[in-house]
Amino acid sequence: MAEQLTLMAVHAHPDDESSSTGGVLAKYSAEGIRTVVVTCTNGEFGDAPGQVKPGEDGHDEAAVAKIRLAELRTACDLLGVSDLEVLGYHDSGMPEWDYKDRPDVFSNVPLATVTDRVAALIDRYRPQVVVTYDDNGGYQHPDHLHAARAAVAAVSATGIPSKLYLTAMRSSGWRDVWEALREQGIEVPDFNEMDPVTQRQMEESERRITTTVDIRPVLERKGDALRAHASQIEDSWFSKIPPDVVARVFGQETFIRASDSTGAPVPEHDLFAGLR
Repeated sequence: MAEQLTLMAVHAHPDDESSSTGGVLAKYSAEGIRTVVVTCTNGEFGDAPGQVKPGEDGHDEAAVAKIRLAELRTACDLLGVSDLEVLGYHDSGMPEWDYKDRPDVFSNVPLATVTDRVAALIDRYRPQVVVTYDDNGGYQHPDHLHAARAAVAAVSATGIPSKLYLTAMRSSGWRDVWEALREQGIEVPDFNEMDPVTQRQMEESERRITTTVDIRPVLERKGDALRAHASQIEDSWFSKIPPDVVARVFGQETFIRASDSTGAPVPEHDLFAGLR
């Protein structure tokens, strides 16, 4: 009997599973494919209720983690995720914060240690497809980089997955979103004023995209999963994106195919192309 088709997504924090891969998780779970989410940290350095930031009065790391992990479970249920694996590491915080220098945070855990844990999960679930971040992309959060490098190393070490993908959103899509929000008077980044290195990384990531998956049929489910992370997106600019822009920009999820043993041609529109 052929092995069950399985997609594994390796993420850094609660809510990442919904924002970058919520569409493919919902789409493939609806098709009867097993979907596995691996979340590396508990999200301790997210916002506390009331958008209280780390270091401010009222921010309790343990309480934030409890809230975020509960939101993660709800989001995964909404997306139809078959299995959720939480590695339980401590959030490292944003790149410019001092918290990342703490020895107990995820980005300071030896890469080999994390790789071994992800490899064990790959051996257990035997996914044909693994998705993680692009460590050369525009978003250089230390936890995203560490999760991505561990996932890539684990795929290589096990030799089990047939395909490895890196998430990559088109910079042109972000420009559309930011323009629509600026028209509402909301302060958002201006691509032309961003750090030149980040601009180049985002543009290069877009040029490397090989795979575009239509998620419009499950876009509402992805939105529901994102809203399940209310502690992080409540009153955020994300909830103010006009519906037509949401459909146009977020109606597809795009990826860079980093490795493949199926021989499926690119560009492609299915992460399981060559496998079914």
